[in-house]
Amino acid sequence: MSSNPAPSARPARPVVAWIGLGIMGSPMSENLIKAGYDVTGFTLEQDKLDRLTAAGGTAAGSIAEAVRDADVVITMVPASPQVEAISYGPDGILENARSGALLIDMSSITPRTSVDLAEAAAAKGIRVLDAPVSGGEAGAVEAVLSIMVGGEQADFDEAKPVFEALGRTIVLCGPHGAGQTVKAANQLIVAVNIQACAEAVVFLEKSGVDLKAALDVLSGGLAGSTVLTRKKDNFLHRDFTPGFRIDLHHKDMGIVTDAARAVGAALPVGAVVAQLVAALRAQGDGGLDHSALLRSVERLSGARL
Repeated sequence: MSSNPAPSARPARPVVAWIGLGIMGSPMSENLIKAGYDVTGFTLEQDKLDRLTAAGGTAAGSIAEAVRDADVVITMVPASPQVEAISYGPDGILENARSGALLIDMSSITPRTSVDLAEAAAAKGIRVLDAPVSGGEAGAVEAVLSIMVGGEQADFDEAKPVFEALGRTIVLCGPHGAGQTVKAANQLIVAVNIQACAEAVVFLEKSGVDLKAALDVLSGGLAGSTVLTRKKDNFLHRDFTPGFRIDLHHKDMGIVTDAARAVGAALPVGAVVAQLVAALRAQGDGGLDHSALLRSVERLSGARL
């Protein structure tokens, strides 16, 4: 009898290492486990490692241990300095992942950092995709994230099944760094949208209108948006439990304003909103959800918070 597998046999799923198990990383890694992937994770918080093992994953004691046997390494950390810290050096990903592995960085960082990482990884025989996401914690939990990818077509095609376990809209946007550029534009649109919604909420309340009714009808018209749909309850109940923290959006607004300056693009409204995000952070609200831009508008409108 032939020892060859039956033609219908499904190819084995790649072994995945996941570095960074925060608000986004934990539910995303769990969705991969649910999809049948073998996931080994590493992060600095023991409770997050415990959560991973409870979901069926494996906890590693170091980055090196996590990535050593992985076919795919996925990183989801806060910003460029953290990506550089986990990627470079003797204990980092590039020195410990095997040649031929695919590194998918899903963090939101500067396009330049992504390009530099891809170049450094290539020297080690490691392929890289930058693949930041949009959709917040809810999108991560529900596996409906938008994933904007930069890198080579062949690597994107190989990673597609992994992405499909995490998101719904998955697009290769161009070469290395392109995913991060599109994510920066995404964060610009989201921040301006939240600011506009926040201003509308204060205007409506001060006018004595039923806020819930008003937001319901606005959601159904041209003013409707994913931002308004996702954040409506935050505005109504003043619930600013972080799904995406002001601190991180402040970082992202810095990325988009710097990148826009580099290419000569004017962002007049974006620059104002970037300053409002910075002001909210300076007022001690950096740990709140970005829908807390409402608090800034309330302060400007005379509220004592």
